[in-house]
Amino acid sequence: MAPERERLEATDRGRIPLSDVLEVFEQREDRARPLTADDIMEAVDCSRRTAHNKLNELVEQGVLRTRKVGSRSRVWWVPIEEQPDDGPEGPRIEELVTQVDLPGTGTTLETRQQALVAAYQYLREHPEAKKSDFLTDVYPEHPAEFETAEGWWNALQPALAELPGVDPPEERGHIWHFLGG
Repeated sequence: MAPERERLEATDRGRIPLSDVLEVFEQREDRARPLTADDIMEAVDCSRRTAHNKLNELVEQGVLRTRKVGSRSRVWWVPIEEQPDDGPEGPRIEELVTQVDLPGTGTTLETRQQALVAAYQYLREHPEAKKSDFLTDVYPEHPAEFETAEGWWNALQPALAELPGVDPPEERGHIWHFLGG
């Protein structure tokens, strides 16, 4: 690394407070758009290394989230605070689950509704999930009186697709997304 660049990075670390980086996120017109390290570099006038260091420090503190979007690209964003499932925003998920079509009656139906709530909550916590993720992480604790994981999935996945914020995979797709809501 060139001596000038090392000097610049050393001075960047000490002079750019985390609050300046956070301010870049707060001052965006489109608050849903994630930012790149280049966005931070331009806004606070620092090196790429400093931008990455500051962004990663904010991730470690739980203030930002990040994800890879390409082989060498990454974006950062401020997570949206979870809204309660009831009140002015709309009915609770447990109430919505009672309105979707699931097989069974009585306690069997209730256990299947609970399994659907668990699958929904899993997708909220893991906004990109595959069928295998649900079968591995949700089905064992919420079998809902189904004899097989495949039977469980065949009954729950159409109902899951009806719930708010759920984006099921396109035909032949594999990734379920939670878009919020």
